[in-house]
Amino acid sequence: MSSGKNKQALSVLIVSTLAFTVCFMVWMMFGVIGIPLKKELGLSATQFGLLMATPVLTGSLVRVPLGIWTDRFGGRIVLFITMLLCVVPIWLMAYATEYWHFLVLGLFVGLAGGTFSVGTPYVARWFPRDQQGFAMGVFGAGNSGAAVNKFIAPVIVVAVGWTMVPQVYAAIMLGTAIIFWLGSAHDPAHLVPATKGGFMAQMQALKDPRVLKYCQYYSIVFGGYVALALWMVQYYVGEYGLDIRVAALLAACFSLPGGVLRAIGGWLSDKHGAHKVTWWVMWVSWICLFLLSYPQTEFTIQTITGPQTFEIGLNVYSFTALMFVLGIAWAFGKASVFKYISNDYPNNIGTISGIVGLAGGLGGFVLPIMFGYLLDLTGIRSSAFMLLYGVVWVSLIWMYLTEVRTRDVLGGEPQGAVVGQRS
Repeated sequence: MSSGKNKQALSVLIVSTLAFTVCFMVWMMFGVIGIPLKKELGLSATQFGLLMATPVLTGSLVRVPLGIWTDRFGGRIVLFITMLLCVVPIWLMAYATEYWHFLVLGLFVGLAGGTFSVGTPYVARWFPRDQQGFAMGVFGAGNSGAAVNKFIAPVIVVAVGWTMVPQVYAAIMLGTAIIFWLGSAHDPAHLVPATKGGFMAQMQALKDPRVLKYCQYYSIVFGGYVALALWMVQYYVGEYGLDIRVAALLAACFSLPGGVLRAIGGWLSDKHGAHKVTWWVMWVSWICLFLLSYPQTEFTIQTITGPQTFEIGLNVYSFTALMFVLGIAWAFGKASVFKYISNDYPNNIGTISGIVGLAGGLGGFVLPIMFGYLLDLTGIRSSAFMLLYGVVWVSLIWMYLTEVRTRDVLGGEPQGAVVGQRS
């Protein structure tokens, strides 16, 4: 690329990442303000899970059409309009008083989560193929908006109440949309011709078993990330009795690396291949979730000197350390899954990333509700991790059957090799 083109690509990457960070921050808003709302509205754990998951539903469902429109009209205009559409419902959130008010407004606020399937192809097409994994990883680092939310929202809640959070977020969203428009650019060469087909034609990609497999991978590394980013603040408050500000700070130890380090995952995927990175991500996830699944346990055994009582469970420090490692693994995994897509579908990135993003987002919608239901059903908070442990098992088995048996996981794989072809 020429020097001017390089500068333009860099500017697009910077403002797009900023925009996605703010959108993700807004998308995760209920993860913090939901805690005072739960008490104010008297919600059960299942109702609380639904409240947090509602924006995720919309953000997931719009990903496919937004990805298609990005291919057709360009990422600049689609991302800008999407951000503007979110401003009013965010602001109105401050005036909601009933549970159903929050659910309805949450559906509109959820549009912010769909911006991922806009920015991913938009950014990728400004870079050569051997740099696309890194570029998409940098953009995907906007997931760290979940951590930004945990830094900002608790301070506002404690200082002036939860109603100020949506008002501040609406102003930030509007200002960021303007900055994005001024710093971004449009290249007609990046558009996909209309002759590629309409919505139903694009959805034929779901018949490809590779797409279904990538959807499964993404449902854990992204869907699980979103679900835990929403769930962790109240988990810390309930499990360890922490103040909301301390709980949010510790929860950010998962959210922050889970977003920021995605760029490193993109670089690793460019260098070593999406397959190897994803395989090891799944194994690290399996180990962490196995340990996190174990509930706080107290048991008594009879010894020769009498009964002895033992306690088994994670203290807040070991729990946070495991969550930190899990966040890093999922950051790498989110990037490696999209490296698969850029390798296998270079001319259809928008649509395929929209489909895979939809699957990941639906995981982020369903999982918090299931977390709440399992908590109501069993009374065991770590049941959330038990569920995720089972989902990782599915990914590991699927990956072994379709990829590992035909690949050298530990050996060398040519840099830039097209991976994920054998399914």
